[in-house]
Amino acid sequence: MLLLTALGSQTQIRAAADELDRHDPSPADAVSWFEEKPGKYRLEIYVPTKQDAASAEAIVGAAAPELHLRIKKVKAADWVAMSLEGLPAVRAGRFVVGGAHALAHEKNGRTRIWIEASEAFGTGHHGTTWGCLMALEGVLRTRRVRRVLDIGAGSGVLAIAAAKHGAEALAIEIDARAAAIAAINARQNEVAQRMQVIAGDGARYIAGKKFDLVFANILMRPLIKLAPKLAPAVAPGGTLILSGLLRSQAPLVREAYASRGLLLDRQIPKDAWMTLVWRKPAQRE
Repeated sequence: MLLLTALGSQTQIRAAADELDRHDPSPADAVSWFEEKPGKYRLEIYVPTKQDAASAEAIVGAAAPELHLRIKKVKAADWVAMSLEGLPAVRAGRFVVGGAHALAHEKNGRTRIWIEASEAFGTGHHGTTWGCLMALEGVLRTRRVRRVLDIGAGSGVLAIAAAKHGAEALAIEIDARAAAIAAINARQNEVAQRMQVIAGDGARYIAGKKFDLVFANILMRPLIKLAPKLAPAVAPGGTLILSGLLRSQAPLVREAYASRGLLLDRQIPKDAWMTLVWRKPAQRE
């Protein structure tokens, strides 16, 4: 495993990260960027081979030629270990998400969600997860949520957050390993009785059913492809929260859902990412 890093302005770093995301398939296993200090941003790119590193360098060079990439070799095991050791708790509205080591220091009355870093996506640190939690916060301020669907559940963090506030949650994750981790997380957070985890595409579990709240934190292409199935799954008066997309991709996703009986309620940006919050009008509207 190789780690490529660069420091630069937000404009440069964001341009490079966006360009890497547009490539399908991408040479990178993972791309992240964050503010290291005021006005200075860091780009981190994980690639499996030297050939992939060269491809990533070419893509970054075309998008942001001012950036200087540094390369170092890391053990595959170190990637997870670094996450396990150093991640602070993440606060999103009434929620705080973190591993046991981080939650031990949280005494602020927020809803604690215990998620250890693992192969399953969703520790709360990514802008898309944070955006979904903030969207849930907004919904809970106005009404109680009873039935929740979480598509692409990853670690189960979103379904767990809803279940901790009384919802019955159905979490669907196509990756069997991630689904197993989500089930473990549900038990550790003491919501297993209110949260069902399904490994697979889960189509037969949602066909003909209606949910007060639907999460889909996946990627732009599957979000667009799933629009004919997700929109009908939202009950009248319910909410659909979509994420996993870059800000630049938001218009395409908005277009895919705008004609499906939904109203765009809110957009939540975070770093390079965007979360879209849709509302289905109640039948009397």
